Amino acid sequence: MADKKVDEEWKKRAADEKEEIDGGGGAERLPEADFRSFISGMATQVLLSMGEVENPMTKEIEKNLPQAKYTIDMLQILKDKTKGNLSEDEQKYLDAMLYDLRMRYVEACR
Repeated sequence: MADKKVDEEWKKRAADEKEEIDGGGGAERLPEADFRSFISGMATQVLLSMGEVENPMTKEIEKNLPQAKYTIDMLQILKDKTKGNLSEDEQKYLDAMLYDLRMRYVEACR
């Protein structure tokens, strides 16, 4: 009988944790993971590295152009490796993002 009580307590705890992870219990609900969100996150990292966006943790502008270039290069690798596997909308978004980031990078290097 004691084993059943322990098992029921464990199930309740697991269900409570799942509810918290899924957005209940006041936790912030995360958006659905998709390709555009992934690309946007990487683009944000580039903007942070170029000093165009304040670091949300330190509240400071930080400039690291080699890191910005590295992340842009990673986006290019992603583009190359996903060729033919993206929707037209995803491909256009990635192309536009890469173009914009490269132009900003050139400007930041001046």
